[in-house]
Amino acid sequence: MTDTNWQKSSFSGSGGDCVEIRTADGLVELRKSDQGHLTLHPTPAHFAAFLQAAKAGEFDHHA
Repeated sequence: MTDTNWQKSSFSGSGGDCVEIRTADGLVELRKSDQGHLTLHPTPAHFAAFLQAAKAGEFDHHA
């Protein structure tokens, strides 16, 4: 992957436990900022489906 900058959500705090993303050359990479050596490589289609589900509240915790 071409060297690109990692981005984190503006909702993330200043701690080291944020999820970061970068995209380049049609690829997606995800990592936790405090464990940068572990990187996930979802397909763009899977990542888009995950984002749609998250926005729809499918992962919200219900007590």
